[in-house]
Amino acid sequence: MRFEVLSGLSIIGHTELECGDPPMGVAEGIFYPLAAYTNIQTDVVATRESSQDHLNISIRLIGGETVIPIFIKIEDYSQELDEIWIAACGIDHVQYERLFPSLYNKYFGS
Repeated sequence: MRFEVLSGLSIIGHTELECGDPPMGVAEGIFYPLAAYTNIQTDVVATRESSQDHLNISIRLIGGETVIPIFIKIEDYSQELDEIWIAACGIDHVQYERLFPSLYNKYFGS
C-alpha cells in the first residue's frame, strides 16, 4: 500500500511503510519526499533526536483513511546516508491489522 505524508495540509511525500513491528504498533519505511518537503526539511533534520510534534506530520492511505499513531518521526539522514525513513509508532492493533495485513499476519499468523 502507498501512503501520503503530510505536514499540516501540505503533502510532503509518500511511503509504503513496508517494515514494522506489529506487537509494538510500529510501521516504518523509506520516505520519498516531494518538493514541498524542502519547506520543513531543516526542522526535520534539527529534530531527528527530539519531538517533531510542531511539524504536524500525518500519514494517510492514498484515497483512504488516516493512520492514527501516537507519534510520527521522520529520520532524515539524506546528507550522511542518502536516505530518509519515517516511522508511525503506537498504531492501534485493529487499524494495524487492517492497514498492514502482510506485516500483521507475518507475525501473528493468518
